[in-house]
Amino acid sequence: MEEKYYKVGTIVNTHGIRGEVKLKATTDFAQERFAKGQLVYLDKDQSQYQELVIKASRPHKGMWLLTFENYADINLVEVFKGHDLYVSGSQRQDLAAGEYYYDQIIGCQVVDLNQTVLGEIIDIFTTGANDVWTVRLTTGKEGLIPVIPDVVKDVDVAQKRITIDVLEGLFD
Repeated sequence: MEEKYYKVGTIVNTHGIRGEVKLKATTDFAQERFAKGQLVYLDKDQSQYQELVIKASRPHKGMWLLTFENYADINLVEVFKGHDLYVSGSQRQDLAAGEYYYDQIIGCQVVDLNQTVLGEIIDIFTTGANDVWTVRLTTGKEGLIPVIPDVVKDVDVAQKRITIDVLEGLFD
């Protein structure tokens, strides 16, 4: 069976001249994912990944600064800009009940309490207090769903279906 890879961030720029890159993380486990010695995979194209070993990492202004073993020069990492970093499926840890990976949520169909289809989850962002899911509504517009118990009533990742209580003004 072919290995699956899961996105953990995007390299947005270089930083300095010693091979450091600036990464926008898309993982809740950045501290563990980007620890010294961890393997990550750079997408070279849609079907090939280049294995990289984290040499050092540190948070910096809402981003992560990473260096990779054997890449100690800006000229070597300049080509990484705009590329995504991934981990393999075997590197993903089990989550507690009620916790989900982004790829399990994105693409889920959203229904109301009467099972009327409202749209599909297209993006996730974190506000600090809670995650917010962006849904492309059947009307073509986009709406935001705060991931709080008053709104999100059921998440069935196996069926790719999320049931929400549409509170007054939620999609106005």
